[in-house]
Amino acid sequence: MLNIKNLSVKVEDKVILKDLNLDIEDGSIHVIMGPNGVGKSTLTKTIMKDPNYKIISGDIIYNENRINDLKTDEVARCGIFLAMQNPIEIDGVNNLDFLRTALSSNNKSVNLYSFMKDTEKEVKNLQMPSEMLRRSLNKGFSGGEKKKNEILQMKILKPDFVMFDEIDSGVDVDSLKIIAKNINEYKKENEKASYLIITHYTHLLKYIKPDYVHILKDGKIVLTGDYSLAKEIEENGFNFDNIMSNVNDGCDSSE
Repeated sequence: MLNIKNLSVKVEDKVILKDLNLDIEDGSIHVIMGPNGVGKSTLTKTIMKDPNYKIISGDIIYNENRINDLKTDEVARCGIFLAMQNPIEIDGVNNLDFLRTALSSNNKSVNLYSFMKDTEKEVKNLQMPSEMLRRSLNKGFSGGEKKKNEILQMKILKPDFVMFDEIDSGVDVDSLKIIAKNINEYKKENEKASYLIITHYTHLLKYIKPDYVHILKDGKIVLTGDYSLAKEIEENGFNFDNIMSNVNDGCDSSE
């Protein structure tokens, strides 16, 4: 379980998140939507302890442990994973070495045969060319290939809490379906895992049904609902007055 309590965050001298509150239960799927610049990606980067994002006040609690002061690698070892919006390229480090090192750093004994077997299986599931395993991490990959590679990492590392920062951006329809299928498979195999999806659109949500949809505005969550809220946004955009007047009764406004 992840609990965010009165979280305020700044980047350089600008405050982006302002007293944000969010509780994510085991096994649940939460979606955060909102226009550009309201702090959606800021939240994921703050949880992963990007040094550019400074916590002014508030707490991030994961499985009853305060993780504000942990480093990025320590957060990852807690079982938290971020599929990045723009995965970085690392020349000279191939996918296999990267994945095996990540598993080993998590104090897991890596059986090479099992590791290769599992990795090749997931590569096939993601419809990725097998030679990509031996290429430099994300080097020369298309947008869709980079996003598939993020899902490959998730399925091999098996985190308990997964954040998807615009996993649907730069992805064609066929690749989006493959990504969604693999996320749903992972969710079925790991029933207690929970998810936070950052997105502008409802394309991915047609395949992965969220339990909660949150609207972020001015650095805080101002409205929470179910999938119908996402559909309302698709039809009418982020005009807050229209959303408040048209959205289903199941939505709640938040301070």
